[in-house]
Parts: sequence; C-alpha cells; structure tokens
Amino acid sequence: QPVCSASRTSLLTGCYANRLGIHGALGPNARHGILDDETTLAEVCKSKGYATGMVGKWHLGHHPQFLPTRHGFDSYFGLPYSNDMWPLHPGAKAGYPDLPLIENDKILNPKVTADDQAKLTTQYTERAVTFIGDNKAKPFFLYVAHSMPHVPLYVSDKFKGKSEQGLFGDVIQEIDWSVGAILKALDEHKLANDTIVMFTCDNGPWLSYGNHAGTAGKLREGKGTVWEGGVRVPFLVQWKGRLPAGKVYHQPVIQLDIQPTALAAAGGSVKTEWKLDGVNLLPYLEGKNSGRPHETLYWRFGPQWAIRKGDWKLVQASEEKMLPAVALPEMPVGPVHLYDLSKDLGESNDLSAKHPEKVTELRAAWEAWSRELAPPSWLPGRPGGGQKKQRTK
Repeated sequence: QPVCSASRTSLLTGCYANRLGIHGALGPNARHGILDDETTLAEVCKSKGYATGMVGKWHLGHHPQFLPTRHGFDSYFGLPYSNDMWPLHPGAKAGYPDLPLIENDKILNPKVTADDQAKLTTQYTERAVTFIGDNKAKPFFLYVAHSMPHVPLYVSDKFKGKSEQGLFGDVIQEIDWSVGAILKALDEHKLANDTIVMFTCDNGPWLSYGNHAGTAGKLREGKGTVWEGGVRVPFLVQWKGRLPAGKVYHQPVIQLDIQPTALAAAGGSVKTEWKLDGVNLLPYLEGKNSGRPHETLYWRFGPQWAIRKGDWKLVQASEEKMLPAVALPEMPVGPVHLYDLSKDLGESNDLSAKHPEKVTELRAAWEAWSRELAPPSWLPGRPGGGQKKQRTK
C-alpha cells in the first residue's frame, strides 16, 4: 500500500488492510487499531511454539489493546507510530504530543528527543541481535521495523557524514550495517540455513521531502499515491540452502504474501475464520510454479485507487507529489488512466482511449472488490459498504 499503517497491517495479517479498516497512517490521535479478532503472523507462530519479538516502528495502534504484546509478540521495543509524529514535526502539524519509546506494554521514555532518535537504529539492531542470541535454541519469529529513513532523519555518530549522499545516505548506510549485524548473528549461531529472511519497505519515497526522501528511479511519483512509485518497493528474500542465490523473480508479488510464505517456511498453515488475500511464494521462488502468484492486485487509498490484472493497470491517482499536509478526502486526483506495465513501467503512455473495453473490464472488477471492504468513514457515498465477515472461509 502507499502508506505505512496499511502496509504493516497487510504484512502481519495476509489480508488487504482496507478489508480490516486500516486505510491510512494511524497518528497519536487515532482511537482505532488492529482488532483482537485479527490473526497476526506472530500469533500463529506463537501457537506453534515460536518465540516472537518485535523491535521498531509498530503503527497499528498505540492504545494498550493494540500494542504488539497484545497481538502475539512476546517482547517489543520501539515507537508506537512514525518518528515525525511529535512536537518537532517540520511544520505540517502542530499539537502532537511527546513521542514515547515503549518496551513491551510500558512507556520506557515518555519524551523522545533528537538525541534519542539518533540512537534508534543502533538500539533496534542491538535488541534484534540479543533476541536472536537468547532464542537460538528454539524457533523464533523476529520482526524488525526501522523508524529510519522516515523523516525526520537521524543517524548515529559512527555514520554521520560518512556517505557521499548527505544525511539520507548516512541513514541508509547505518541501516545497511544493521542488516549486516543481524545476518552475522544468524551465521554466528549457525541459524542461517534454518532461517528465512525478508527485507522490504512499507511504501515508496516521500518525494515532497526532496533529498531526505530517496528516489523511485524510473517509477512514477512516490509515497501517498497508487502510481508505481508509491506501491512498488524493494523485496529481497534469503534462505540459505533452500532458495537459489542471486536470482531475480519478475512476477508481481505483494506484502500480503509475507504472512502465508513465512508460515509455509515454518511448516504450518494459517487457520483463521477469514480467507487470506496473500499466497505462499515459496513454490514460485523455488521455481516449482511458473505461473503468477496473483492474477489481479488492488489498491485503495483515499479517493485514489488502482487495479492490476496481468500487465494491465488501471489507475486514478494524484497527479502531484504527496504533500505532508494533504488530507485524504481532499487529495486531488486526475482522470482514469490505463497502462501496459510490461512496456511502460514509468506509466507515461495512457492507453485508455485505445482500449476502452479494458477500462470497463478493470473498473468493474475494482468496484466489485471495493464493495467487499470496510468503507472509510469519510467516504460514505463511495464503493465499499461490505464487511470482512462476508468473505468465504
């Protein structure tokens, strides 16, 4: 999804976040979060005897009933939401409360400062490495969600000024170091062949922050939009001795697939009341299945929406960079566009006039999907009046 809370919901549940009522980014004033009746990857792993831990940015609700330790994690250390949701936010929203650092379900530091933020990447890494060492003798699930490189950017002294790309480059170098430290811990404890590692991001770059945002390369736009630059992100998977190294998989997958893939790697399957939207990717990554994991993928973010079927993508999205202060209901969108992503990954050649029948087909499919979802409270007149309980088991 093109924004953080929605992507994280999908990652942990294997369901479209819109189906579960998480449509955007939950802030300090949000009163909702992930519900008790959702089954997270941590809960399923815990039921199979796994130790479960999380470090980093949670962002699925900050009230006690929504915290990680209430949703399958044995331990938690991190921020309950984005690191910019604090009094020092750069201009867009005044009145944020102090930013808390939480350990398990208690506030460890009620007022995170700039100096504290500079330590976060290192602290998260140290906690992750310790968790691996403490649980090396049994199966474990560890979820590491770095607060960086979300703005505002902070970096420890050991990486400050070390890159050739300014502060953003310094931050990325520290995250690279973090990944290396975690992989090293797996190697040192001889766990690498028994551990599947997935590395990804929750949305594209926040382009309105310029050189603090990164780049989407040849993709159109970034975070907060359903153009490819907002929803297409890096995804790397390592499982030594099981998955071939150095291979590139070219079919589209989505963060919905992480939960069922991880469960398959653990030798189990999810048994919930609701059917998952994600699929197990292992047969595709191993080359046992040559088909597409998904024939159709969907997105809905505010008044923006998109559907991809095969290589065709129909999209109605913001025509400008996502601004920090844009409210979802007022987000400007342009007309509906149609693209062939196999030939036009940058979404520059609109084919809607040449293929009106494809526009009609894809729009009807998207509207049918959208009607199944929990509707945003601020869009009562738009498609989306159903509930997840209408889904088949």
